[in-house]
Amino acid sequence: MRTKYSRVLLKLSGESLMGSQGYGIDPVRLGQYADQIKAIAQGGVEVAIVIGGGNIFRGLQGASKGFDRVKGDQMGMLATVINSLALSSALESAGQPAKVFTAVNMFPIGEHYSKWKAIEALKAGAVAIIAGGTGNPFFTTDTGSALRGIEVEADVMLKGTRVDGIYTADPEKDPTAKKFSEITYDEVYTRGLKVMDLTATALCKENHLPIVVFDMDTPGNLEKVIAGEPIGTLVY
Repeated sequence: MRTKYSRVLLKLSGESLMGSQGYGIDPVRLGQYADQIKAIAQGGVEVAIVIGGGNIFRGLQGASKGFDRVKGDQMGMLATVINSLALSSALESAGQPAKVFTAVNMFPIGEHYSKWKAIEALKAGAVAIIAGGTGNPFFTTDTGSALRGIEVEADVMLKGTRVDGIYTADPEKDPTAKKFSEITYDEVYTRGLKVMDLTATALCKENHLPIVVFDMDTPGNLEKVIAGEPIGTLVY
């Protein structure tokens, strides 16, 4: 397998796991993701993963409905752990070793995250799934994925979404929206594009972690990104 990257941080949204269900985890979508991840891992790429929890619970939405913000964010962190366990189970069923790490100590559900333990798992050929965001309230899983990508020394952050890149406007609402093949971190900020939150974008910029935004829902796309094919949008 021809690869442009040797170690990647894959960021998946919780919503993407819903598939066509509208809530929770769609086993079909989960299986598709596991197959794509297995293909690149067995092609020699070291894969760390951070998953959101929006298919189960979002801290911000909880806060808007009267939940204490800190407790709401903690509930969101637990949602990411559920998704991480589901993905690790799907990967192992497909024959790909995986290990779940949690930002806060949740043994025996997952091993307490440390950079060195995660890298050790990657070097041993396991997919390292890092759950619980940063372990702190007020930080999104986008920021968590930027932080973990920098910590595990990934070559790139791959942000798998349901859209095939970054556009001048929301392509689902504006048919005249134009797609960027590449864009700078600063331009994302000045144009106010909703790629990731500002904290995550700033972290990636300061630590020179490029981001590729691509459509993860089309089987085969993950391998194409790894091979360096120009699908999606590069943020640098």
